[in-house]
Amino acid sequence: MTPSTDERFAAIRDEFGPDSLARVEEMIAPGGMPRHPLQAGAKWILPGISQKPWHDPRSDPGIASLADALEGAHASIASEHESAWRTNRTAFSDYEHYLTRQDDWQSLHLYRDGALIEDSASAAPTAYGIIEDVAVGNELICPLLESHYSTLLPGSRIAPHCDLWNFSINLHFAVDIPDDCDLTVAGETRTWEEGRCLLFDYSFEHSAQNRGTRPRTCLLVDLWHPETTIPERQALTVLVTRVRQLMGEGR
Repeated sequence: MTPSTDERFAAIRDEFGPDSLARVEEMIAPGGMPRHPLQAGAKWILPGISQKPWHDPRSDPGIASLADALEGAHASIASEHESAWRTNRTAFSDYEHYLTRQDDWQSLHLYRDGALIEDSASAAPTAYGIIEDVAVGNELICPLLESHYSTLLPGSRIAPHCDLWNFSINLHFAVDIPDDCDLTVAGETRTWEEGRCLLFDYSFEHSAQNRGTRPRTCLLVDLWHPETTIPERQALTVLVTRVRQLMGEGR
């Protein structure tokens, strides 16, 4: 914590009450929080929210509205991605995960660094519009993270890893799924169903593989865990942004 972070936290407490950030303060206290062994690689575990690897994308009304919008527009989203992939490959880039960069994992970002990527609107107008209207408009998206088309090339693999925290969760909308692709979270392997959503907690160890003969594409959206509160979301945004600034990431 820094003086500026302390000041922002104090302002949040003044607005929402003295105990509104109790769980965040417990999370960042020395020693950290107890966690599942398959969350060992995560930096922060916010206490008091459901600790389960897989979530039902229809269990929260807000997330369900996003899943419904994406699934209802699957044909357009898939067609627009196919056209962009075929004719505008420079719009895609190697995906840079905080652990690594992979040239066999390509991405087209719709949202990043706390804002929509306006240059992507013409390449993916339907998906961009849904992310703007539903995910951003309803404050479901975690501004610390992103939304992007994730295209895993044939024969590629995302190695097992834990992401940094549990207070956001990851929605996968299956855009174009060849045979022999799967996602494993906390030891349980599932396959994507084209045109449908999966939702999971990526603080648990997870990995993905494409053993097929053509690219696998999902639209990924990083969402606030629905059991986090508005003051917690404000404080977590302040905290992580400040940590990134101190680490020289400029975010």
